[in-house]
Amino acid sequence: MAQPALAQSSRKQLKTANKYFEQENYRAAIPFYEQVLAKEPNNALALFRAGIAYMSFDKEKASDYIYKAQRLKPKVSKDVEYWLGRVDHLNYNFDEAISHFQAYNATLKKKDTRKAALAQLIQHSKNAKVQFNSPKDIFVKNLGPTINTSFSEHSPVISADDKTLLFTSRGENVTGAGNTNSTNKGNIASDGEYFEDIFEAKRIDDENWEKPRSLSGVLNGKGHDASIQVFDNDQKMLMYRQDENGDIFYSEKAGGDWTAPKKLNNKINSKAFESDAFITPDGLTIYFSTSKYSEDNTLDIYYATRQPGGDWGEAKSVGNVINTKFDDDSPYLSKDGKTMYFSSRGHNTMGGYDIFKSEYDEIGRKWGTPENMGYPINTPDDDTYYRLSPDGSYAYLSSYRIGGYGEKDIYTINYIKNAIIRGKVFTKRDSTVIPGVELVFNGTQADKTALSYRDVTKPVTGDYQVSVLSGRTYQVAVSKDSKNITTEEFAVPISTNDSTVIEKNFYVDYIDTSGTMYAGFKKIYFDTDKYKLRPESIKELANISSILKANPGLNISIEGHCDSRNTDEYNIVLGQNRADAAYNYLKKSGITETRMTTVSYGERRPDAPNDSPENMQLNRRVEFRPILKEGETMPTLNPGAGSGATGTGTSGASSTGTTTTGAPLQPGKSKVKMADGTKVKTKVDEDSDKVKVKAKGPAGEESKTKTKDGTIDAKTKDANGEKTKVKTDND
Repeated sequence: MAQPALAQSSRKQLKTANKYFEQENYRAAIPFYEQVLAKEPNNALALFRAGIAYMSFDKEKASDYIYKAQRLKPKVSKDVEYWLGRVDHLNYNFDEAISHFQAYNATLKKKDTRKAALAQLIQHSKNAKVQFNSPKDIFVKNLGPTINTSFSEHSPVISADDKTLLFTSRGENVTGAGNTNSTNKGNIASDGEYFEDIFEAKRIDDENWEKPRSLSGVLNGKGHDASIQVFDNDQKMLMYRQDENGDIFYSEKAGGDWTAPKKLNNKINSKAFESDAFITPDGLTIYFSTSKYSEDNTLDIYYATRQPGGDWGEAKSVGNVINTKFDDDSPYLSKDGKTMYFSSRGHNTMGGYDIFKSEYDEIGRKWGTPENMGYPINTPDDDTYYRLSPDGSYAYLSSYRIGGYGEKDIYTINYIKNAIIRGKVFTKRDSTVIPGVELVFNGTQADKTALSYRDVTKPVTGDYQVSVLSGRTYQVAVSKDSKNITTEEFAVPISTNDSTVIEKNFYVDYIDTSGTMYAGFKKIYFDTDKYKLRPESIKELANISSILKANPGLNISIEGHCDSRNTDEYNIVLGQNRADAAYNYLKKSGITETRMTTVSYGERRPDAPNDSPENMQLNRRVEFRPILKEGETMPTLNPGAGSGATGTGTSGASSTGTTTTGAPLQPGKSKVKMADGTKVKTKVDEDSDKVKVKAKGPAGEESKTKTKDGTIDAKTKDANGEKTKVKTDND
């Protein structure tokens, strides 16, 4: 007895569900289909229709239901392939969607008018696949449950101070919600959902809003009411009202609230459908959407200008570059009036409405070809009401997308910005900083284009700093002297401003054994703006001369440095003069000039920050570096007569960098690649009285030095292309 009664109950519920389904009242139909499926989980028809109904509220559930219905009963409906295509498209399965649309198309007769619509749907899937596979670096964020509900929220309007949000909702807080016992069923529209009302919310902080309040007390009409724009210092509002198929109204602020709306004139409104509008900041032009001039009742964008009497004049089309045979709606202009944003079902949409932008050509006095704003601003479903924030740094958008609260929600659109990553590199062994470490951050943009950012830890402090695109994980390659130490993953969170700073230190297994400086060669120092040798410098140069004479196979690079008091160009010359002063002393002491080369780094390789007189003194120096072949280690040297050198060969003294010139200075030609990637070519003639050295650094810096008959002729070009020439007479 129970089974027939149960079957009868299911049939009654299915009949009620089907009734709502035929009326396209999908929200009302779903509970009845669910009741049927609770008793008959394999009822293919209930699954199929419930799946179609869910497409407006839960795309993933819609897919599950329709696919299950088709598995249970392959011919559950003549148009099942069409709906499989639709639901696959919404769930980003574009290839599958195309296959289903093509399968459905094959069932239609040659002259079936549905073929044109199917061709468009197939094109939408192709467009969507292109956009989805080349995403933009954009952060889309839901405004949250204070604003959004399981019903539709759209038409965001932000005040000039960015502190008040007006929006439109069909949620349970609208006027007359729940009053279904009255004759007119309260505030229920023909599709079974509540009529739209306008709400206002005050901002608490960047992330949160106060509970919205309804503005329907004076703004509420008999049908839909929607926010469009606030203007004239937020004292006036444009709004939509479901009057004569839909018209544009305006209201004014009075005593902190809004006055009764008034309709714009008949140049704007008509008996056709007017849906949205935008008044330019100067108040002289209005852009609006209307179906008045369309043969098939689709929306087009028109504009009108304010006449001397203050009212709007004749409407003119923005042109067929923007308007299509499909709906073109929701115009919005940037502050300078040169960019129009609008929603369209035409052009190369991903499906439903997409947001497009068009740039105004002032010479041709026309709007340019619209550009799809791309994924993830646009999705396979409806994306509308794109509105910039007052400062233009981000935008608001209404969209129905996976992960929302149901139906349309309001989102913010932020372009992902750079973040500054800074820190130091330490040894794991004793936590000392390591200068001269190269860090390369490798990642990808949203469209998989490679990204790479590089810095080298500074002398003394071991600091590095890079500015990287945020919102992704980077592979950070840490290396020293072109040898990889480690590669680590580092996730950089999303930043929507360019002032985010993230501290990141690296601890690596590294022991400095480079030995690029020799303990027997001490630095010599100079007075401000001088290159005259001090007495203590002459003593040290005598020591260096002694070591060089005791080790005839040893060649050196003499490197001049400065503090940062003067210009870079000045300091390059001063550094060269300091290097030349040491060179000249050693030459006169009997060291063959072919064993020495000079280079000036100016202020570019400080030993200490130039922030105090003491530190600046440390930077006014000349260093002496042994020139080794690639891969060669420092040999054990004879200390030389009277020198204080230990002759041990290597030293833990810190290096300020690798010379940009230097190679074994013996008769003939040689090529050397230094540890930092610098390539050096040297040519010494047979009599060793003429030496040419060319060097090219990893960042593009170059130097050419020619030594002949006691004269040095040097030219340098830094990584920025700045050139410096130095010519000295060493006699």
